[in-house]
Amino acid sequence: MQLGTVRKQNEVPTNYRHLVKGVTMDSTEEKVLNPTVLKLGLVSFFADVASEMLYPITPIFLTTVLGASMTSLGLIEGVAEAIASLMKTYSGIWSDRISNRKSFIFAGYLLAAVAKPIIGFSQTWPQVLFARSLDRTGKGLRSAPRDALLADSVAERSRGEAFGWHRAMDTMGAALGPLFALYFISVKPDDLRGLYYWALIPGLLSVAVVFLVRDKKKSSTKPKHVASFNFFKEWGSLNPQFKNYLLAWGLFSIANSSDVFLLMKVKDAGISTQAVILLYCGYNLVYSLASPFLGKLSDQIGRKRILILGFIMFMVVYLGFSAMKTVTGFAVLFLIYGLYMAATDGVGKAITVDLADQDKKATCLGLLGTVTGLCTIFASLIAGLLWDHVGASAAFLYGAFGALAAILVLLQVTIEKTAVANH
Repeated sequence: MQLGTVRKQNEVPTNYRHLVKGVTMDSTEEKVLNPTVLKLGLVSFFADVASEMLYPITPIFLTTVLGASMTSLGLIEGVAEAIASLMKTYSGIWSDRISNRKSFIFAGYLLAAVAKPIIGFSQTWPQVLFARSLDRTGKGLRSAPRDALLADSVAERSRGEAFGWHRAMDTMGAALGPLFALYFISVKPDDLRGLYYWALIPGLLSVAVVFLVRDKKKSSTKPKHVASFNFFKEWGSLNPQFKNYLLAWGLFSIANSSDVFLLMKVKDAGISTQAVILLYCGYNLVYSLASPFLGKLSDQIGRKRILILGFIMFMVVYLGFSAMKTVTGFAVLFLIYGLYMAATDGVGKAITVDLADQDKKATCLGLLGTVTGLCTIFASLIAGLLWDHVGASAAFLYGAFGALAAILVLLQVTIEKTAVANH
């Protein structure tokens, strides 16, 4: 053999790179904005238009129309997110075991769409709790399988950017949704209920786009039956690095209460509903525009650095909210909050996939969602109780110091961008 034809040690021949680590890749996976990423982004875009045209209105609807307390508000958000959280782990394991993503995605978005008008018909806050729980059940069903399908559709080196682009399209819907709400209440200021009925339209559009998404080819091995799984056995088989990361993420999540408390803080400062919605739109716009950039940056300089930066921005925002009273100050804090979300949401999922075994991506993504949501129950309930019995500032100081504790723990956790071989 001639010297010029000798390959470097450990170099993988070009024709066989698609077989490395058991991953079968096609040419579309070389592109970050491939059809799967674009279609899933469009699905999330329409779904978020529906959700976010209601999100800044719902706490106002609950407290002014239905007369709910802040503690009730915290209970609704906490219980709803808990249901979503528990569903994420189960749907993730189920999706991995039957090698199917699309069915979960379809069912999840359909449930979320039909839940919206139910809130509009509600006469008491427990009825809203039921509707929000139905909505979050849909989120729990779809989230882990969708994110696993997204991760499977791109090369490993581009995961951060792919999640960033998905968050950008998702959050662009979140930026436009409140603008629709703002227009609606400017035309019909006394008809908040009607907005929930209109939200059904973009919700059903998201379901329609799911039909265009192509699921990954199923494994040739026979799928395992989901009912036979043992949670403790599943947990024991996971990468120890992922478990350590999940611990750090959980510590942060237990300090991260629902965003409705940010919105109510602005409203309680005497700022108009229209201004509250505009601030929320600005936050989502920054979140959307910054997500692809910070996702790609995490591919280049390391995800842990970007994640810690996001936690620091969260801490700054919550410290600011504990004392802020002016609309200009709130505007600055919401813009920083958008950067925090762009630095943590997609990046956090990309880290999870990096640390997951090849056949447990949806399982690990589901566990991440479960830990996040269960901790959010306590975070939201604690924030609501502190708000009602100590003061609004105490709720935000709790969040800020919790984020600081999470940063200190995360600094001790080893997060390497690795793909663990199948067991």
